[in-house]
Amino acid sequence: MKSLLVFALIHISLFAHGVATGDQGYIQQISGINFVPFMYLGAKHMVTGYDHILFLVGVIFFLYRLRDIGLYVSLFAIGHSSTLIFGVFADININAYIIDAIIGLSVVYKALDNLGAYQQWFGIQPNTKITTLIFGLFHGFGLATKIIEFDMDSNGLLTNLIAFNVGVEIGQLLALSAILILISYWRKHPSFITYAYSTNIILMVLGFVLTGNQLLGYFNS
Repeated sequence: MKSLLVFALIHISLFAHGVATGDQGYIQQISGINFVPFMYLGAKHMVTGYDHILFLVGVIFFLYRLRDIGLYVSLFAIGHSSTLIFGVFADININAYIIDAIIGLSVVYKALDNLGAYQQWFGIQPNTKITTLIFGLFHGFGLATKIIEFDMDSNGLLTNLIAFNVGVEIGQLLALSAILILISYWRKHPSFITYAYSTNIILMVLGFVLTGNQLLGYFNS
């Protein structure tokens, strides 16, 4: 368990919410409408985006009904997609390190929510649907800041961004399916209740690591 946690900490700090160097070069070189390539890049980003996956794990950790899972994932997708497109077209240049630090805190927030911390500390339970939507907005801005830096060709930009979002949703479904299979299998064993607390503690630590890594990047940039 300890070695697995160290492995995860290293990899999340290196790859969270980034865009691969090869993909960056591709995005900058192509022009016109490229629906399928951008759909592929969107799916790849979601499947390899550790921050997205960690947040989704936190969101569905204690959700048992598919209807509830679909609702929360849809709220996250609406937030993510809308700010991605809006952020690029409005050319909103928010510091990428700050946005990614907030994204890391979204993981921390959800882990604490799963632990019942807000009820214990403040005697209130924040609206989980609203917070999922709000953090989805930040996740979308996080990627928008990366895309703006690539100075994409304006020809076919809207279509390519829509294709990217379609890919993101496909990737989200793939990642979510894998997570649900694993969690559903785990829930059938007594160890789920035994280790649910410690699992969310690890989730919170990973969120803090992601946040700390981005803040270090901000202060050193």
